[in-house]
Amino acid sequence: MTENSPEEKNVLSTLDPKRQLLAKEYASIRRRYMLLDLLLGAILLLAWLLLGWSGLLKDWIFSWTQIPWIAVLAYGGIFGGAFSILDLPLSFYTGYVLPHRFQQSNQDLKGWIVDLIKNLGISAVLGGGFLEIIYLVLRIAPESWWLWTAGILLIFNVLLANLAPVLLFPIFYKFTPLEDEYQDLTERLLALAAKSGTDVTGVYRFDMSKRTKAANAGLTGLGNTRRIILGDTLLDEFQTNEIETVLAHELGHQRNHDIPLGMGFQTILTLGGLYLTSRGLIWGVSYFGFGSVSDIAALPLFVLFLGLYGLFTMPVSNAFSRWRENLADEFALQITGKSKAYKSALTRLSNQNLAEVDPEPWVEFLLHSHPALSKRIHRAENFSEEVS
Repeated sequence: MTENSPEEKNVLSTLDPKRQLLAKEYASIRRRYMLLDLLLGAILLLAWLLLGWSGLLKDWIFSWTQIPWIAVLAYGGIFGGAFSILDLPLSFYTGYVLPHRFQQSNQDLKGWIVDLIKNLGISAVLGGGFLEIIYLVLRIAPESWWLWTAGILLIFNVLLANLAPVLLFPIFYKFTPLEDEYQDLTERLLALAAKSGTDVTGVYRFDMSKRTKAANAGLTGLGNTRRIILGDTLLDEFQTNEIETVLAHELGHQRNHDIPLGMGFQTILTLGGLYLTSRGLIWGVSYFGFGSVSDIAALPLFVLFLGLYGLFTMPVSNAFSRWRENLADEFALQITGKSKAYKSALTRLSNQNLAEVDPEPWVEFLLHSHPALSKRIHRAENFSEEVS
């Protein structure tokens, strides 16, 4: 790979005003549909509770089985399936129609449907398994279930972080070791990883272009499953120095222990949510006439309380994430010393990914897990001035 020479790779290295207008429109539409999705979800949950659908479903299930784990599995499958079907039109519009409208998707309808089926299958297996665990703990420890569940969730997340790169990601993407033509890039990225004190098993490319025009890179896995992954859209459009700085940002997360810190922080937040949900379930037992907190008919109330808690604590979670992202940016600039390359990489990402560079402050505060791209680009410019 050559640096700073291919004209086609320089096209996106400066901010495109026309694409920024599109990015603002794209972001605004997605926000509106996100709000609509939340409102519809809340209405459906309330309908299940207030119209008695939840109790009727439970009674029907227990008319043919008295085995708790089968009842939980049956209720979860029907309840989750109903939500998935009702949410399908909105998912289709936001996941397929809208990206095509803004020319961000390369995926055909067949590919989108296949991915939908894969996602539903994985959600059914993981969600069903975790639902069984929650209700087992609810039955065994009805007063302290929230504490045990938070601990189990932490273990589950650690296992998932280890296994996802090996078991889940290949379900959606094809990963191959970086070809010989990228030997210089491979050596530079491995050297950068070694310099940051991060052990990796290798550098891999994956076929992002099969689905999207957006570019991305990452450091996935923990321990002996950790690897550098680069989207083919990144390899095709970015220069070597830019890719190096993008990876340096990801290495910054590793060096700063952001994965365990993030898991710990989210566990604390989740612990609070589970505790409040436990109080809500106790109230729901008397208000809705549930048999106990472990009554499967109370699942919509469980989801509603936990969902509301997640919505209200989202700004806190995002603030924590933006803080860690800022530190990772600082690490990338320090370890590479290539502020101009990082600035052009961020600019190129905003153009290629159709990302809004300067969202409204309230949007960034409430919804964004990353600092505004304009702030990140400005940081790179300031770093360049400081070292010059």
